[in-house]
Amino acid sequence: MSEREGRSRVVVARVSPQVDCGEFPIKRVVGDTVTVEAVVYADGHDAIAAALRHRRESDAAWTEVPMESLGQDRWRATFAVGDIGLHRYTVAAWVDRFASWSHDLVKRLDAGSDVTVDLQIGAGLVEAAAANAAGADAARLVDLAAILRAGGPDAVQRALSSELAGLMRAHAERPFVTVGPRELAVVVDSELARFSAWYETFPRSCAAEPGRHGTLRDLEAHLPHIAGMGFDVLYLPPIHPIGRAFRKGRNGSPTAGPDDPGSPWAIGGPEGGHDAIHPELGTLEDFRHLLAAAADHGLEVALDIAFQCSPDHPYVSEHPEWFRHRPDGTIQYAENPPKKYQDIYPFDFETEAWQSLWDELLRVVRFWIGQGVRIFRVDNPHTKPFAFWEWLIDAVKRDHPETIFLAEAFTRPNVLYRLAKLGFAQSYNYFPWRNTKPELTQYLTELTRTEVREFFGPNLWPNTPDILTEYLQFGGRPAFEARLILAATLGPSYGIYGPPFELCVDRPLAAGKEEYLDSEKYEIRHWDLDRPGSLAGLIATVNRIRRENPAFRANHDLRFHQVDNEQLIAYSKSTADLANQVLVVVNLDPHHLQSGFVELPLDEMRIDPVQPYQVHDLLTDARYLWHGPRNYVELDPRRSQANVFVVRRRVRTEADFDYYT
Repeated sequence: MSEREGRSRVVVARVSPQVDCGEFPIKRVVGDTVTVEAVVYADGHDAIAAALRHRRESDAAWTEVPMESLGQDRWRATFAVGDIGLHRYTVAAWVDRFASWSHDLVKRLDAGSDVTVDLQIGAGLVEAAAANAAGADAARLVDLAAILRAGGPDAVQRALSSELAGLMRAHAERPFVTVGPRELAVVVDSELARFSAWYETFPRSCAAEPGRHGTLRDLEAHLPHIAGMGFDVLYLPPIHPIGRAFRKGRNGSPTAGPDDPGSPWAIGGPEGGHDAIHPELGTLEDFRHLLAAAADHGLEVALDIAFQCSPDHPYVSEHPEWFRHRPDGTIQYAENPPKKYQDIYPFDFETEAWQSLWDELLRVVRFWIGQGVRIFRVDNPHTKPFAFWEWLIDAVKRDHPETIFLAEAFTRPNVLYRLAKLGFAQSYNYFPWRNTKPELTQYLTELTRTEVREFFGPNLWPNTPDILTEYLQFGGRPAFEARLILAATLGPSYGIYGPPFELCVDRPLAAGKEEYLDSEKYEIRHWDLDRPGSLAGLIATVNRIRRENPAFRANHDLRFHQVDNEQLIAYSKSTADLANQVLVVVNLDPHHLQSGFVELPLDEMRIDPVQPYQVHDLLTDARYLWHGPRNYVELDPRRSQANVFVVRRRVRTEADFDYYT
């Protein structure tokens, strides 16, 4: 141990937040604050001081924020993150000689001791601080040091003044500073990485008339409808050429008819591969025109990244070394026994040519970024190496830190969370299969009340082209209403596989299957979005409520509340200042009226337990006066599947009348 290390007396430990002992960054969005806590202590009885240090990755100098002692050796401070990109933070601490001296001086004065020598010691500390200062502060410290050396009542008064204490906090020497064991990192994204509503649609099904292959220009005609429902992100499944070899037919049949369009995830053909557009959809110019038109409607376009190939992909002939070959010389196709996907060749990430494969896949992502895409939904990332994603996302975000990656990873929790730690801002998750109150409560509590909240961004989808849950199959329209409201209000980000969800399509491929009959994955569909029973109006209302109530923009304050009926789930969210508090009650039973009493923690919500308060249902515009912590709710699927209340506290003004805010 060096001499300097040997004289460092302060311990800095248990700095939080951090993920896996600081191996991975925490995540925030622009405008967030990061609250940092640490255990800081030293030997003996000297006073100590601690500072939170933070900086942007590109900055050399640290910005310091004094930390506040919470007692029992806990210290806390916060800093705001205002720029997209990587930020660093750590904790520094040291023995505060001036604070220790001041504390002892007070005790000596209380004991009636002579403090002449003590004032001389203090003067020396102040003179040392003056040498560290400049300008007016330096001059003032010199003056105060002289007063202390002169002694007398005025010296004692100045020694204990708030003025001197402030100057010393700013300029006093910091001998033998201890810095936290490692620098920690926070990745800062745009708010869209946390708060967004996604709409998925197949461009080839967007033609105005049935039977025709839709184009990207046809999709533009749907933008007012999608934007009018309040969505932020328009997500497109793969738009690339589709292979013909082993093309799947309707409902996934291994034999395709002459007019079957095939699965968009069987990427590649004579027309090109991952950097080409299916010729029946249009051209690259059409795609750029779509991006501009979407932007005019307030929509970002998310593109699907599926790193796999059809047998007809140019990579197969140009780079056979990127694929796994079987003993008979054929290329290994994708399998999920008993299912066979002969129309898809996965890449072999264990190939000797792995570096050239990685470089090419990075080129593909950069190509689409060059066209204007900033959001990517990544297909099955859990079937590719972790190291690859860490490398690719880091390379992309170094040049384009605003890029957002969504992981389509329905997989084991450890794998799901690892991908999030490596850079995926959002992820699909187990929400589609969490239907009961205990299931929803336990799962969302895990996502919002454990360390998972520091790195995992859940994007809640009630359906996808691959997932039509039993709850939706048998619950009718009320089931779709319930899952919409749960997805949109339990999480800041959610999405729907658009037309089928809007229209409450609930026919499975077969009994016991969670796949759609006549799936759009394998055929072109024509959707009558104006037909009776559409959820478009409700979707628009829910998205408007989300935008108008900032409590829905984060999950930091999600709280579940007791209801004496297992078919009713209640939860609330609020802004940090409690200016916006929302309460959601959902009937999980799509078939029957359910009622019960909701219990609210009035103290936490700063609601007067004696005065009435108003709950305003933003879905129906109904208003109710509630009293006390326990109040009655009733939800009938024939009328409404949920209440989305904004809680308005009673306020009495000087004019002696009440209103609710």
